[in-house]
Amino acid sequence: MATLMIQGTTSDAGKSTVVAAICRALSRRGVSVAPFKPQNMALNSAVTEDGGEIGRSTALQALACGLAPHSDMNPVLLKPESDRGAQVILRGRVHGHMDALDYHACKAEAKRSVLAAWQALSSRFEVIIAEGAGSPAEINLRDNDIANMGFAEMVDCPVILVGDIDRGGVFAQLVGTLELLSDSERVRTRGFVINRFRGDMALLQPGIDWLEERTGKPVLGTLPYLQGLLLDAEDSVGLTGVENPEPTLRVVVPALPRISNHNDFDPLRLHPQIQLTFVGPDQPIPSADLIILPGSKSTRSDLDWLRAQDWEEAIRRHLRYGGKLLGICGGFQMLGEWIHDSNGLEGPAGSSPGLGWLNFQTRMVAGKRLRNVEGRMLPEGVSVDGYEIHNGVSEGPALARPLIELDDRGDGAVSEDGQVMGTYLHGLFDKPDACRALLARCGLAAGGAEVDYPAHRQRELDRLADMLEDQLDMGVLHALLTT
Repeated sequence: MATLMIQGTTSDAGKSTVVAAICRALSRRGVSVAPFKPQNMALNSAVTEDGGEIGRSTALQALACGLAPHSDMNPVLLKPESDRGAQVILRGRVHGHMDALDYHACKAEAKRSVLAAWQALSSRFEVIIAEGAGSPAEINLRDNDIANMGFAEMVDCPVILVGDIDRGGVFAQLVGTLELLSDSERVRTRGFVINRFRGDMALLQPGIDWLEERTGKPVLGTLPYLQGLLLDAEDSVGLTGVENPEPTLRVVVPALPRISNHNDFDPLRLHPQIQLTFVGPDQPIPSADLIILPGSKSTRSDLDWLRAQDWEEAIRRHLRYGGKLLGICGGFQMLGEWIHDSNGLEGPAGSSPGLGWLNFQTRMVAGKRLRNVEGRMLPEGVSVDGYEIHNGVSEGPALARPLIELDDRGDGAVSEDGQVMGTYLHGLFDKPDACRALLARCGLAAGGAEVDYPAHRQRELDRLADMLEDQLDMGVLHALLTT
């Protein structure tokens, strides 16, 4: 067993895509490889084969390895519920709700989870490609670190440091990060990867020569900026609209403060007939054919935000003029009459009136529902698969008209006039048949283009691996994994 860790100079330096690329490249060469992220903070998550929950980017890396996601691959997941508090998930299961200081006090338990998960993976795979979080130079977080160099030191693995040249200052990023490490951590850092380069390598080479002489560390590769790359994001969502030349269906999504699993909409980003727009705070709400209320980690709080941003009136006007409305997970809960959270599972205890467009109520209850599901959409009968990650039990007359029939029950609801729809399932737009049926309900003409998002993911992972094998010194990579 060998472990190699990829760390970054900043958040969004490209750690996740580099790990995915290495995983796919090694897997294609017949190596038994698995991804590992000791600690992640993200609201995009996936259900694992063992019934747990991990960060979405780690699940994508598992796919790059040809594996089903497992909770051991991301043993600590922090899901922010406010600026200071988060839900803490250890090895796939909810451990509690903590503010930042409380979490740092329980780092010893988190560390045990990380080591146990790493050891479990180590017993099953030849190679582990681990991913850091943020930057190892966040010196205020060095005590009891399990996310970056603290983990690398614990398991005694080499580190590659990734810097993003596209945002500028990559040499300062790399040298500055190295300077803030301890002596042993600097020795552990075996080289650099410069990510997202666009331009003439001849102009960059003098800087690379200086960097290698200044640090005594090699630049293992300079990875090009890949235009149009779209894969499951770890957390951030761009608020800019996706400009398609001739869109025939306009889709608008409010960018909630605690929006979760916004990768639900990646297939719509790719669809050539869709104009997809995320609307952030204090932005005008454009006209649309379809408004989608997305998932939320803090449903009642995000519902308050919607009302403060005048979305309630905008949706009422949208429905009056014949537009369609879809709610997913937390967005579905918002469509009901009431949301009750007597135990304060997602924020202060209490109840909030819903938007009231579907006749049901939701009670937040302890015990998150986590599972992958299959079923069929009603009445079209097309097959559907997706996944559930939510608190809350919904009850009421509207649920007698479900949107989806699962093996053991109905899911979601549809208004009598068909204008308002809701579901607990994430991932509904991924498969072509289900995507086509949903969009047809909302006015997209039959016979147009379609997007097979699972096939797209596989092509993009191969594209990443091809790029990596072309630009990275694979011999050095092999040496790091065998010494």
